[in-house]
Amino acid sequence: MGLDRSTGAIRHHRFHELPSLLNRGDLLVVNDTRVLPARLYAAVAGGASEAVSRDREVEILLLREEPSQRSEHVWSALARPAKALRPGATLRFTDPSYGGQVTGIGERGVRHLVFTAASAGAPSFETWLARVGHVPLPPYIARPDEPGDRERYQTIFAREPGSVAAPTAALHFTDRTVTALKERGVEIAYVTLHVGPGTFRPVATEHPEEHSLDPEPYRVPPETVAALQASRALGGRVIAVGTTCVRALESWARDGEPPEGAWRDTGLFILPPFEFRVVGGMVTNFHLPRSSLLMLVSAFAGRERVLGAYEAAVADGYRFYSYGDAMFLT
Repeated sequence: MGLDRSTGAIRHHRFHELPSLLNRGDLLVVNDTRVLPARLYAAVAGGASEAVSRDREVEILLLREEPSQRSEHVWSALARPAKALRPGATLRFTDPSYGGQVTGIGERGVRHLVFTAASAGAPSFETWLARVGHVPLPPYIARPDEPGDRERYQTIFAREPGSVAAPTAALHFTDRTVTALKERGVEIAYVTLHVGPGTFRPVATEHPEEHSLDPEPYRVPPETVAALQASRALGGRVIAVGTTCVRALESWARDGEPPEGAWRDTGLFILPPFEFRVVGGMVTNFHLPRSSLLMLVSAFAGRERVLGAYEAAVADGYRFYSYGDAMFLT
């Protein structure tokens, strides 16, 4: 679905027609994050406050790796059931090359975990995680992950591991579409924003401005900065693929350009009214009510126009959710 935010006009397309909707000099910006096999299952024993059965299994969702001066791997994580992971509890996995320990509890139930190699001959943590980890499919996909999901739940741009969810607007792209874009004279640039589960947490407050997003690491590399400047000089539009790209670019515009494209955290919550300093167009999926994602889209195209487009989408049988259809907002 194409939506013109200035007129509210709606058009219907197949996604492979996207190149014909862009112009020479436009810059398409995509998120090159890669989804980690971030779901783990562990047997838990011990804890500072209460003993837990050694046979009890816990589901762990790794969120992000934290800085560490030692050879250990320190991660923040969520767990189910969360009460099983008390400070001091130890974690055992089907592949015993690494073990884990709970070192603390953070905000919103986050657990801090330390993973330690069992011996000097243990594989790298990344190799071990690839063995024992599972793809963190969205919760509404009611089946266990399968081997094919390791690539199916990745975009063709994925190259920087770190997300627990795919930037799903880019799942629509194929190599053929990318080739057609380049033949059209559309340049493609990359940002990285590692997606955390907080992005999808519903806005539960009566006043959305009271809602906060969990910080997520992002980076806008120097070559993308150069591409942004070149597109602007040509009078082209910056088309962000997905809300993660929008947040990375608009955060960068506000944070200032760090030296050598260094990593920063962003908790930027975009909701109406909002001044977009970089993004002139957006490719995005159809989002759920009371989500920060839908509020971002409404800030870009106007709440009433977006709701009208969503009504048309429902009437015409468009698909929602991560594997659903796309909108092109200009």
